[in-house]
Amino acid sequence: MAKHRSNRLAETLKHEISQLIREDLKDPRIGFVTVTSVEVADDLGSAKVYISVLGDSQAAKDSMDALKSAAGFVRSEIGKRIRLRYAPEIVFKYDTSIEHGAHIAQLLRGVKHEEPDIEGESHDE
Repeated sequence: MAKHRSNRLAETLKHEISQLIREDLKDPRIGFVTVTSVEVADDLGSAKVYISVLGDSQAAKDSMDALKSAAGFVRSEIGKRIRLRYAPEIVFKYDTSIEHGAHIAQLLRGVKHEEPDIEGESHDE
């Protein structure tokens, strides 16, 4: 039962934090960010919010710095929006899964072009 509640809270937090970042955080360091997932502790006391950032590594660093400095504000706003006795502590984590998937897709495309045909010829000849 507790796991079901933490999963529901995670989905609610994902939606609310995404909306909060989009509409209420006016920090110019925050670029194009996406909340990819949220993990809530079983005791509902903390939540890890995984963020993906579109852009280079400097844009990702700037966005993560801005989000980490706004974590207290985000927590207080979540406390106002969601009816909970205690709002969970918000910890922002950089999610590299999208970049990792894009890198693997690029590697697979490279392997496909180098793969020889059945007769021993390669595709790029």
